[in-house]
Amino acid sequence: MREEDFVSALRKCGARVFIVGGWVRDQIRGVKAHDKDYMVAGMEEDTFTELFPAAEKVGKSFPVYLVAIDGKKSEVAFARKERKTGSGYCGFAVNYDSSVTLEEDLYRRDTTMNSLAMELPEKTIHDLYGGEADIRGGIIRAISKHFSEDPVRALRAARQAAEFGFAIEDNTYRLMAACREELVHEPVERVLGELRRALNTPKPSIFFRCLKRAGLLSVTFPELAALIGKTQPAAFHPEGDAFEHTMLVVDKVAEQTDSVLARFAGLVHDLGKGTTPKEMEPHHYGHEERGLVVLTKWNRRMTLPRDWMQAGSFVIAEHMRAPMLGKAAKIVDLLLKVDRSNLSWPEFRAVILADHQSLPDYLQYGEVYVEKMKQVSGRDCPFGVTGKKVGEWIRSEQLKIYRNIVIRSDSID
Repeated sequence: MREEDFVSALRKCGARVFIVGGWVRDQIRGVKAHDKDYMVAGMEEDTFTELFPAAEKVGKSFPVYLVAIDGKKSEVAFARKERKTGSGYCGFAVNYDSSVTLEEDLYRRDTTMNSLAMELPEKTIHDLYGGEADIRGGIIRAISKHFSEDPVRALRAARQAAEFGFAIEDNTYRLMAACREELVHEPVERVLGELRRALNTPKPSIFFRCLKRAGLLSVTFPELAALIGKTQPAAFHPEGDAFEHTMLVVDKVAEQTDSVLARFAGLVHDLGKGTTPKEMEPHHYGHEERGLVVLTKWNRRMTLPRDWMQAGSFVIAEHMRAPMLGKAAKIVDLLLKVDRSNLSWPEFRAVILADHQSLPDYLQYGEVYVEKMKQVSGRDCPFGVTGKKVGEWIRSEQLKIYRNIVIRSDSID
């Protein structure tokens, strides 16, 4: 149905209809707004379902319906107010009957920029808590002390700071810090969801820096918090400790690629430095092996996506040696390893370039070498070559190809 028909039907029953959330925020920001979320006030659930019998109920703690509006399935929720009764995001008593007002619904939201509502059909903006001014000023501000009642709001504020380039104001940092105890017990899926979204922002480091400032990094991502204060040779790392280096790398990867897989690999490439014995610093010998152990423990704690684990493990194991090889045999082995990994060549290059600031030709044009080498197969073996010798012959031919290829810029383009 058309939006105007949806709104008209509700208004005829005495309800008020609003667009809420990110769509309104993005309209004010002047960027392309995506899916609309609707909120209905002044109506009982039974009346709504009678009016829209095809609506699909998806909410559990409170009713949210999917309704086909303007060719898309849009979320429609009822105005609600909440009272904290327990811990975590499930610890709320929710009231969503027809008596709940717009003002009560907006007050229970997290930040001012998310508390805006556009009433339909007039398209009147209701800004009760200064959201528009904070959007224009680039400020993330909690509406009230109730911000801390859902601990994942602290992660969301940090992620939105990275997403929009906004600054979190001081009192909101204090409310984020108050989420520390409950965050420890939050479902890891919620934390992982915010991590994924943070890695998809223009500057992911802001997310982790905000959590660090709020005192939350050690309870959400202790593997990264362990990098803080881990010294490095100043000649190679003028940016500072291992945490600063990691933040630099993840942002540089983000500048080169939209791939969340590559960004995660950049984020974890130096995890092993967090377990370097103090007496070894500023050097971190063997941090590749230790990094694999740390990543494995992270996975046990949070169950990371399988492709993240594969990419992260590969980069941890190979990032130090990858751009520093000299012998043809080792270079060929590495090139074929990269080709077999779940990272594309641009993704792998993005991480290594961010870490080392330059690339040797064999990585810059790695797929060209591999394409030539993969043309060799056992079918090409000389007569009489069998068994293990087939593999040995293929490898010798691949080495010849690598040694003999002269890459000219005009042949690469």
